[in-house]
Amino acid sequence: MTAELYAPPEAYERAAARLEKALGSCVLCPRRCRVNRLEGELGFCRAQASTAAVNTSQLHFGEEPPISGSKGSGTVFFAGCTLACRFCQNWQISQAGGGEETSPQDLAGIFLGLEMAGAHNINLVTPTPHLVVILKALAIARGYGMAVPVVYNTSGYESAAVLRQMDGLIEIYLPDFKYIDDQVAERLSQAPNYVANARASLAEMHRQVGNLKLEENGVAYRGVMVRHLVLPNGFSGTPQVLAQIAEICGPGAWISLMSQYFPTYKAAETPGLERRINRQEYNEATEAMQRLGLSRGYVQGLASATDKMVPRWRK
Repeated sequence: MTAELYAPPEAYERAAARLEKALGSCVLCPRRCRVNRLEGELGFCRAQASTAAVNTSQLHFGEEPPISGSKGSGTVFFAGCTLACRFCQNWQISQAGGGEETSPQDLAGIFLGLEMAGAHNINLVTPTPHLVVILKALAIARGYGMAVPVVYNTSGYESAAVLRQMDGLIEIYLPDFKYIDDQVAERLSQAPNYVANARASLAEMHRQVGNLKLEENGVAYRGVMVRHLVLPNGFSGTPQVLAQIAEICGPGAWISLMSQYFPTYKAAETPGLERRINRQEYNEATEAMQRLGLSRGYVQGLASATDKMVPRWRK
């Protein structure tokens, strides 16, 4: 695909300018911390206003096949998160805050370097706290001719109003839909009102780009694919979550159903999270997907929850 198929640099610049005003009383995510990030105050995510904390950037081959393709996804892991999941598998990045503060100019260089290395896309992992810097970087990178889609890889705890500011700027959305019960979401991820925000944000993503669309080589170029991690003891409410996704995105929804949960970070001290999922829980999840007619996407084999943590996807 050519650069002409993407939004012009000034579109990213305008969105960055609109959202930068919100940093004076930050409302980028549903927490609405209202801190003045422009004056150096830190909210829940601990993100700066003028730089983005980048932990790693690399070609990633472990994402779903339409995202990784044959050449890898150009993945940029940002430090900090809008959630505080007690079972986070990347807690060293999301909670411990390890990342190098990076200017928009340097971040654009990272994006362009990943494209030059052959990446099918630029995959922004946990981008929302750093959204203004990212949009500025995308403006620069598009100005230099970056011609690969952008993947917005998020927990799903998003503000639909903020997402509307990015209409036309993001080609692929890769959100989680973690819970169906707000009390569980608050206990396990410190995420008040998670369900309503996940529903509204998914609806906005779907309005913008529709369900996932693939090139002839099987690599995604536009659309939404929703991830859902099955938790033990029914905490994720998987059948109900899948029903919500089907309601919002229709029978053509693309789902990535993941079985890779394992007790890490604070899970071992959290009642009910001390073990991996079992065969019965896995079967209930896959049967719910079939019952709802959700046939597009990927189901991670149960071996992924008991073997090495390498995804094994099947269509």
